[in-house]
Amino acid sequence: MTQETVAKFGLGQIVRHRDAAFGGVVIDIDAAYAGQPGETGEVAPDQPFYQVLAIGPDGGFVAYAAETALEHDPELAALTRESEARWFTVDAQGHHAPRAHAIH
Repeated sequence: MTQETVAKFGLGQIVRHRDAAFGGVVIDIDAAYAGQPGETGEVAPDQPFYQVLAIGPDGGFVAYAAETALEHDPELAALTRESEARWFTVDAQGHHAPRAHAIH
């Protein structure tokens, strides 16, 4: 029997990391940890992991975080069109990708 994993957050959703105190936008999702076995420490590898484009006053970076480390933050507003244009390329279907990564 195969277990189906459903991601809590979707592409383009704004989230906040519980411990690292950064907010950002979900840009990619893996159904489970995509690295080497044992690299997650005490974090369960069999949960969705997200690539999050974190945007701060000094620029942006891509973080890889477990679903249990992320939460929706109602205080974070959706991206403005200016921020969207600064940080993302958008294809004809509306898919967002960070300017530093190709849309796949």
